[in-house]
Amino acid sequence: MPSEFAFAFMDCEFGGLDPEKHDITEVGVIITDYRLVEQSERQWRVKARPDRISAEAAKIFGYDEELWAKAPPLRQVLTEIVAMLPTDRRGIPAGQNVRMDVIFLERAFKKCDIPYPFDYHVIDLATLFYSWSLVTGDGISALSLRQAAVPAGLIQGQVPHRAMADARLTLETF
Repeated sequence: MPSEFAFAFMDCEFGGLDPEKHDITEVGVIITDYRLVEQSERQWRVKARPDRISAEAAKIFGYDEELWAKAPPLRQVLTEIVAMLPTDRRGIPAGQNVRMDVIFLERAFKKCDIPYPFDYHVIDLATLFYSWSLVTGDGISALSLRQAAVPAGLIQGQVPHRAMADARLTLETF
């Protein structure tokens, strides 16, 4: 039954693309019911080790050492994510290339010895966008969030690359 699902539209920012070398630096989560009615949202900067943030990634997500020095530790953020998930429904990760977020989050939950709270299924906007392009016959040049949001009339041009902004844009595009 679809009513058994809660979707966690999410986006994470990282210090780079290698979960063995880079830390999660930011998380945005919007919880919806199966009809996509919003239930709650939260965003966090995550205390990260500066040596595990590449210069390229720092530039992309706007890393500021002073701001991140005040951020909560990873364990606290993960505990707060678990607390916001409904206990009576399966939490399904949803997002743009959400598998990348899931890889980092699975590793983080394991490292912090906290049971992974999400279902093994994911809803990925990139896959849906590509499928839609086949139905409409529209060619696409990329599988990015921006590539999907522009034809939907949600954005024009560049937008800041931040976790909550991307989670929200993914939900709106979906």
